Amino acid sequence: MSATVRQFLPQPENACFGCGGANQHGMKLAFEADLQTRRVTGRFRIGDEFQGSMGILHGGIIAVLLDEAMGKLCRLSDVRAVTAELNVEYLRPIHVDQEIVVEAFEQNREGRQMYHQGEIRDAGGKVLARGRGRFVVIDPARLSKRS
Repeated sequence: MSATVRQFLPQPENACFGCGGANQHGMKLAFEADLQTRRVTGRFRIGDEFQGSMGILHGGIIAVLLDEAMGKLCRLSDVRAVTAELNVEYLRPIHVDQEIVVEAFEQNREGRQMYHQGEIRDAGGKVLARGRGRFVVIDPARLSKRS
């Protein structure tokens, strides 16, 4: 693997629905980050257990894919952040088992606020969905102390 690529693989102790390895019902999504372009990419074929109807991916699953990709960008800045806002444009149907590419990139940062964008494309490069997210940097130690 190139020194300019960082992998984000499902970790066995992480129970996150999208990217964790400990969630038996989760998606176990894996991504790669290009450290030079600061883009995060994942390539997937999502199975029919995540469909809405008629063989089309559920809209919530499409949102999860974009949220996970954009969220991984925060890790390139060595911070922990949570999603504060997520906006998704559903442009074309995404079929189960269709080969898709999810890509996210940074837009800007204002203090603790990080703004990211993402796209889901088919194998030919056609944009199927687009997302924008605002992420807020947190202190994990303070978050874990709350009851």
